[in-house]
Amino acid sequence: MADAVVARHRVAVLALDGAYPFELGIPARLLGAAQDRYEVQLCSVDGGPVRTNAGFTVTPDHGPDLLETADTVIVAPVEPTHLTRELPEPVAAALARIRPDARVASICTGGFTLAAAGLLDGRPATTHWECAPLFRSWYPHIQVDDGVLFVDDGDLLTSAGAAAGVDLCLHLIRSDHGAEIANRAARRCVVPPFREGGQAQYIDRPLSDDPASSTAATRQWALEHLAENFTLPQLAEHAHMSLRTFARRFQAETGLPPRRWLTKQRLDRARHLLESTDLTVEQIAVEVGFATATSLRQHLNAELGISPLGYRRTFQSEHTSPAAR
Repeated sequence: MADAVVARHRVAVLALDGAYPFELGIPARLLGAAQDRYEVQLCSVDGGPVRTNAGFTVTPDHGPDLLETADTVIVAPVEPTHLTRELPEPVAAALARIRPDARVASICTGGFTLAAAGLLDGRPATTHWECAPLFRSWYPHIQVDDGVLFVDDGDLLTSAGAAAGVDLCLHLIRSDHGAEIANRAARRCVVPPFREGGQAQYIDRPLSDDPASSTAATRQWALEHLAENFTLPQLAEHAHMSLRTFARRFQAETGLPPRRWLTKQRLDRARHLLESTDLTVEQIAVEVGFATATSLRQHLNAELGISPLGYRRTFQSEHTSPAAR
């Protein structure tokens, strides 16, 4: 008997005037890398061309009728100068055509469009950190978190600025089809499968110009000594700071608490060794500073939903020549 044909998940990307071309292409690029699981199509509110903010026009293949059949609708962002508190009638009419059971998502300022349509009322959401104050003032009834890369509230998802759309799309793949397929899609697009720290690490904060007040040198030292069992107080001592000052400045500079940052660096090193060497899981755990192989397994599974051996099978098998390793 022939294998059953699995229908692809239909995704409609809604493009509005003033769109950012980069974000406009993220869904097709990322979801399209998920082993033919998705059919991604672009539409506009009237089926006509859409002016981007980059000096050229794109012409979608579809009009708003596409929204009636899509399983997921992704609203692409527009330049902030194009934002309006109330939706233009054609945009409101197009959004009204979305199926009641469809999943709806936005990238960056696309969350403003969902908010103006009333779709985010009483719901948690995020947007680009620079636009968050305006978002809060226009829509005070929406719970805005500007420190994360995306918010998943079930049938409604919103993401932060620009490349956070990549994180959102990988999250959709991971939720729909599991970590292995999401990791493969990330590898094909040469992006990290999962980013730690949220957009808090990218917010423009005034920091001292004095190198002595930075944790950069200590972070570099830690990377060079990952196999060692050092403590947080030892890191603070290395930076010549009190523990409290060190932790505060560390998070301001990296967007992560020191221990979480350190775990991420150890996992990144472990993943590299799994991909590029034949060391055992036990040897890799020692090499990167985890106390035991069990600890490495637990941390890798928590981050990527996959075991070390599963990760090695996924990524080593893709390399066809030593030069690719």
